[in-house]
Amino acid sequence: MSGSQTATVLGVRDVSKTFGGIKALDGVSFDIHEGEVCGLIGPNGAGKTTLFDIVSGLQAPTAGCIEILGHDATDQSPERRARAGVRRTFQRPQLYGYLTVEDNVLCAIEWRGGGGGLFADLLSLPSRRRRERERREWVASTLESCGLIDLRHRLAGSLPIGQARLVELARALADQCSLVLFDEPTSGLSRREVECLAGHISGLRKGNVAAILVEHDMSFVMAHCDRVMVLNLGQVLADGSPDAVQKDPRVREVYLG
Repeated sequence: MSGSQTATVLGVRDVSKTFGGIKALDGVSFDIHEGEVCGLIGPNGAGKTTLFDIVSGLQAPTAGCIEILGHDATDQSPERRARAGVRRTFQRPQLYGYLTVEDNVLCAIEWRGGGGGLFADLLSLPSRRRRERERREWVASTLESCGLIDLRHRLAGSLPIGQARLVELARALADQCSLVLFDEPTSGLSRREVECLAGHISGLRKGNVAAILVEHDMSFVMAHCDRVMVLNLGQVLADGSPDAVQKDPRVREVYLG
C-alpha cells in the first residue's frame, strides 16, 4: 500500500514516554495510511502497549504529538478519539461482564443517540422505536459476521477468552472507524476464530480502514500485514515489508533469532 496514494490516518510525531527514569518510548515517528495493515512486533518491554495507550488516548506522551486524520489529537480524550474513528481491542478483553453480548456491541453506537432526545425516550415515540430497531438490526448483522449471533443474549462475563475477543472485535466494527488497534488479537482463539479474524482484517483493508496489530504469532503477522514495524527499547528498529523485516539481521538478532 503506497502512502503517496492514500490519506494518512495516523501520524506519530517524535513521541517519547518516560516513567520515572525509564524511557518506554524514545522519539518514535511513523505514518499509517488508509487501508494499510501494519504489524507491530518486538520483545516484551519494547513499548508496544505504551504506544497503543498513547495513540488511543489512555496515556499522554511525555513529548511529541499524535495526529488523527490530519488533526492534532494529542490532548483529545479516548472518547473523542473513538468518535473520530479510532477503535481498540485489549490484551485482556475489556467487556461489560454484566451486559449481554448484544448490549456490549450496542454500546459502541449509543453515543449517536436514539433520535428525539429525552422527550422521545420518555414517550417512546415511533421515531425512537424505529431508530432502536435499526440499531439492533445493525448490531445483529455485526454479530452474525463475527460468528456470535447465537451468543447475543449470553452475559459477556460468562464467555471464554476466545469468544470475548470476538465480542471486542464486533464492538470495534459496529460503528464507522478509520483505525483499529488490535492488541494480541489471536491469543486464545481457535483456528476457526483466527480465520474469522483474518477475514475481518482483509475486510478492513478493502474498506480503506487502517489497522495496527500487536501480535506475537509471527506467522499470522507475516501472512496478513502489508508492513511490519519492529520496536526495541522504545525505538523503531526496523520498518518495512514482512519479507524485508524477516531478513533484517538486526531484527533476527534481537527478536526473531
